[in-house]
Amino acid sequence: MTYQSTACAPAASVAHPDAHPVLAVTHWTDRLFSFRVKRPRSLRFRSGEFVMIGLMGETGKPLLRAYSIASPNWDDTLEFYSIKVPDGPLTSRLQYVQPGDSVIVRPKPVGTLVLDALRPAKRLYLVATGTGIAPFASLLRDPETWAQYETVVLTHSCRDVADLAYGQQLTRDLLHDPLVAEQAARGLRVHQTTTREASRHQGRITDWIREGRLAKALDLPELAPETDRVMICGSVGLNKGMAEILQARGFVEGANSAPGDYVVEKAFVG
Repeated sequence: MTYQSTACAPAASVAHPDAHPVLAVTHWTDRLFSFRVKRPRSLRFRSGEFVMIGLMGETGKPLLRAYSIASPNWDDTLEFYSIKVPDGPLTSRLQYVQPGDSVIVRPKPVGTLVLDALRPAKRLYLVATGTGIAPFASLLRDPETWAQYETVVLTHSCRDVADLAYGQQLTRDLLHDPLVAEQAARGLRVHQTTTREASRHQGRITDWIREGRLAKALDLPELAPETDRVMICGSVGLNKGMAEILQARGFVEGANSAPGDYVVEKAFVG
């Protein structure tokens, strides 16, 4: 079930060479929403990268923020997943966009959450909090991800159960995706946790991993650099905590220029 916002605001009218029409909007809760825009013809990106998007500010200059692309690199539309910040310079307005409005999309993708930044291995862990799941939505729908890994583990942690809805819909859709459904049915493992509201799996994912509970719940071996690779996107606390766990186990951080065992998106927090 999605949340239908009853608030209204002026339509986002953007006069900018990088402005592109909004095609669809979904309000997942009163704090989370996603939207799709027409993909710029000039935009080429690797699944997991982000771009600068936004609206024209009151000063007549673009107001832009970094957003991960949640759609795979073969899609002809771009999906973005966002939190609503009532007093946020951008999201206080962006949350009211409707189909037919326009959003600025700068066609210069960057980011560290790409397959090229990791060495080959057996399993890939995608560890996210909040809207940090967005780049993993892109990677999970990319056939190249499934060609490189036998098993892909998606962990998603949010404060409340309702905040997990986007990830739940994503994993349901994967089982019907014409390009990766067969591989996802065979190799996808999902573990969702809440950090505030009571749920079946409660607590920080870092505690689940550190204490061995995640491996036990998934019936998998403990994380090891010989067999596993990890991508991390979320809060500052998640990024720091996961890096400490992985480095203690001998994982080496990777980058586009020097592939390693794990990567962290440091451009923003989700």
